[in-house]
Amino acid sequence: MALERLPSFSTAADVAAMIGRDGYAIVERAVAPALLDRARAELQPHLDATPFGPDDFAGRRTRRTGGLIARSATCRDLVVHPLVLGAVGKVLGHATSFQLHLTQVIAIGPGEPGQTIHRDQWAFDFFPFPQGYEVQCNTIWAMTDFTEASGATRVIPGSHRFEDKLRLPVSDSEPAEMAKGSVLFYTGSLYHGAGANRSDAVRVGVNITYSLAWLRQEENQYLSVPLDIARTLPVELLRLMGYARGAYALGYVDDLRDPIAVVRPDLDQVGLAGS
Repeated sequence: MALERLPSFSTAADVAAMIGRDGYAIVERAVAPALLDRARAELQPHLDATPFGPDDFAGRRTRRTGGLIARSATCRDLVVHPLVLGAVGKVLGHATSFQLHLTQVIAIGPGEPGQTIHRDQWAFDFFPFPQGYEVQCNTIWAMTDFTEASGATRVIPGSHRFEDKLRLPVSDSEPAEMAKGSVLFYTGSLYHGAGANRSDAVRVGVNITYSLAWLRQEENQYLSVPLDIARTLPVELLRLMGYARGAYALGYVDDLRDPIAVVRPDLDQVGLAGS
């Protein structure tokens, strides 16, 4: 059964509605393929230097390259893509705010077996979040065409409503096939896994995920992005990275200062740090 998909002109409300119903949404050709080519060129030295995964889950023929904000100006545009932020804001709108959780390129090499079907929110120490309370919303941008043969991400539609900690077979899932430049959205509660790469090519995707701002980030953005680079970034991106209060009293610095004042003292001086 082919998965449903949305056209490139879809709105954030369209995407969020499909995510709420099915736990995922595919938007076809959301960006031009050339944009992904540019990001790949910026990241290629880092991709080449990344070792393969240390275990079966990470993938012994899979490279996972992080730190994308520091390493790729183009990936910064993907992080703050208006359709993504709009949709994520609706999916996670029950909380005060959300944050950037993880950035990485996932390059699955030929011969890599399929990944165990899982939920990404299990990263939070397998905490049993209430069913229907979403804490994470993820994206995977197709840097190459995603086909079933090349290891397209496999999802189980509607499984965001399943019980937690299930062990589900790959046969229950469907491949999220999509053309280069397309994007797959899915919640942290959706059962999914990387597909087996039975092709001769490397399947490459850009995994950018978002979580509620009161949870710890999977990728430490403060250390992944050196301060000298952080000081050059737009305020919107800095706040998304975590230089903002996660709720009323979470994440402030010393004397109740907004954390962005540490990176951008000029904002503090003009009274914007508390906005």
